[in-house]
Amino acid sequence: MPTRLLLAALVVAMLASLAAAADPPEIKVGIIGLDTSHAIAFTKELNSPKAAEDVAHCRVVAAYPKGSPDIESSTERVPGYIEEVKKLGVEIVDSIDELVKRVDCVLLETNDGRPHLAQALPVFKAGKPVFIDKPLAGSLPDCLALFAAAKKYNCPMFCSSSLRYGKSTQAARAGDFGKITRCETTSPASLEKTHPDLYWYGVHGCESLYAVLGPGCETVTRGKTADGLIEVTGQWSGGRTGIFRESKGYGGKAQTEKGEQEVGKYETYRPLVVEIVKFFRSKQPPIAAEETIELYAFMEAADASKREGGAAVKLAAILAAAQPLAEKRLAELGVK
Repeated sequence: MPTRLLLAALVVAMLASLAAAADPPEIKVGIIGLDTSHAIAFTKELNSPKAAEDVAHCRVVAAYPKGSPDIESSTERVPGYIEEVKKLGVEIVDSIDELVKRVDCVLLETNDGRPHLAQALPVFKAGKPVFIDKPLAGSLPDCLALFAAAKKYNCPMFCSSSLRYGKSTQAARAGDFGKITRCETTSPASLEKTHPDLYWYGVHGCESLYAVLGPGCETVTRGKTADGLIEVTGQWSGGRTGIFRESKGYGGKAQTEKGEQEVGKYETYRPLVVEIVKFFRSKQPPIAAEETIELYAFMEAADASKREGGAAVKLAAILAAAQPLAEKRLAELGVK
C-alpha cells in the first residue's frame, strides 16, 4: 500500500477509535411494573433514536410487567402498556430474577407502593442500582425497610417525584434566592385507600416542599382549606414553615431574601430522567436517604394529625414508632 494511503487509513482508524472512546458504554435498563404511564414515558425518552447526549446510551431492554395485585386503575393498564413497550424494543420477561440477569440497572415503576419492598430485594441482592418511583412504599415502615435493605446489600437507590427538578425549585434549593423562611406548594392529591393519603398523589407537592426547604421538619399539623381540601403545615427547625395544599394544579411560592419566588412547577418528566441516567452512570444517589425518609414521615404524620383531630404531631415520634415495624418486615422477608 502506498505510504499516502497507509497514512490515510491510520488516520481514519484513529478517528474511529477516538469516537468510540468518547461514547460511554451502553447501560441496559430493566423495568419492574408496567402499570403506570411513567414506564412508557421514560422508555420513550431513553429509547428514542434521537435521544439527547444527557440520556443517550441508556436503553430499556427488558420489563417484568406485573405491578399492583388489586388496584384496578393500575392493573387495567398492563396489557396495553406491554404492547407499547414491545414496540419500543423492550423484551417482556417472566420474573424479576430473569430481569436482573439481563440488565445493569432497574426502574421500579410499579404504581402500587405496597409490593416495592419485595420487588426491590432481588435487585438489591444482585447489586443493580435502582430508581424507585413514587410512592416509595405503601407505609413508612416499608420506606425504612427499603433503605435498610439497600444499605445491607450495598446497592444504590433513590426515589423522587419529577416535581423536585423544576428549574425554579432547584434554584431555590441551590440558594439562588438566599435564605428561605417559608414555602407553600400545591398539587393534586387524589387518594388511594390502600396508602396513606398523601403517598398516592400529594407526594408531588410534598416533594417540591422538601426540595425547597430540605430536611428539618419537627412537627406536622393537618387541617383543611376554605374549600375543604387537604392542608398540611410543617414547622421546620430555625423557625421555617412549610405548607402543602391540595389543588388542581402544581405550583407554589417561597418567601426568600429576594422576595417571593415561584416554585413547584411541573416541567415534564425529562429533568427527572436526566437525573436517573446520571445516577445509573455514577451510582451516586442524588438525594440523601434521610431526606426521602423524612418526606414520607411528613406525609405519614399528616395522617396521624388527621386521626388526632388536627393536633400537632412530632416527626421524631412517627419515625420511632415505624422503626421496629420496619425491622419486623425485613425479618418476615428473610433479611436480618
